[in-house]
Amino acid sequence: MTPTDPIPADLADPAAPRSATIPGSAAGRRFDAVLAELFPEYSRSRLSAWIKSGDARLDGETARPRDPVRPGQQVSLAAVDEVRTEAVAEDIPLRVLYEDAQVFVLDKPAGLVVHPGAGNPDGTLVNALLHRDPALAALPRAGIVHRLDKDTSGVMVVARTLQAQAALVEQLSARRVHRQYLAVVVGAMVAGGTVDAPIDRHPRDRLRMAVREDGREAVTHYRLRERFRMHTALECRLETGRTHQIRVHMAHIKYPIVGDPLYGGPVRLPKGADDALVAALRGFGRQALHAEVLEFEHPASGEPLRVQAEVPADMLRLMDLLRADAQAHPA
Repeated sequence: MTPTDPIPADLADPAAPRSATIPGSAAGRRFDAVLAELFPEYSRSRLSAWIKSGDARLDGETARPRDPVRPGQQVSLAAVDEVRTEAVAEDIPLRVLYEDAQVFVLDKPAGLVVHPGAGNPDGTLVNALLHRDPALAALPRAGIVHRLDKDTSGVMVVARTLQAQAALVEQLSARRVHRQYLAVVVGAMVAGGTVDAPIDRHPRDRLRMAVREDGREAVTHYRLRERFRMHTALECRLETGRTHQIRVHMAHIKYPIVGDPLYGGPVRLPKGADDALVAALRGFGRQALHAEVLEFEHPASGEPLRVQAEVPADMLRLMDLLRADAQAHPA
């Protein structure tokens, strides 16, 4: 599309119905591809769903995604009012690592749920975001494009515009976002590696995920950061982003994450460990997993942006105790 092509209605009000005119440069191209260029603030998956539901139309008529378009045809979107996030703003402190007009990058503490839901109607990251920036109510999920489990700490990016949200979702889908985690696992590993094992919902326990042959592709790369007597600190890099992916994959290869209530198994204590380490391992109240580094292309400028969240105090103390134990009991 050229700079003189017609563009969608004013983007300042994302809840307003939208319309646009098919430009001459789009003649003969697929409806879904042209729609994505006319409305870049929406993800391709959302636009595709609107075409199939009849909420995205050509000259007032339903069309198929593959239908060719003609110059001058009128495109209308009737479903954009669905994007609003319905949640109550709450004054919950947030640690913002970076912000501009397009994105927030946050350090989420362990214990904070990301989305409101059954059992968590408020007190979530979404509630906190709406207090920080009320305009996020106009975006799906208040601009959240990926999430961390309640008891996983670390860095997250949140979009502040529909355009930024669509761009970040596309980067995630294309695997151009670098996500590095620190995990403390049970077992003394001798080398790094890759877990390439599909994941889907557990067949019997709906709260858990599991490695399944019929699951969705899931790939986790890991390397040793520090080896202790009976535990290992790992750097884990996500190639895909399935629910509970690192937790499931580490348990699958028999190195579960310390403190993981779903996949961790019984506490394992190094022989002769002192009281402080025993108490720390038995009392670690969450999975020892921290999203440490996030790298992505800025959705407006395209420039690379790298943000790092400091390792939280509970994991630092656990690693200090494991390190002291290893030094007190040399092999």
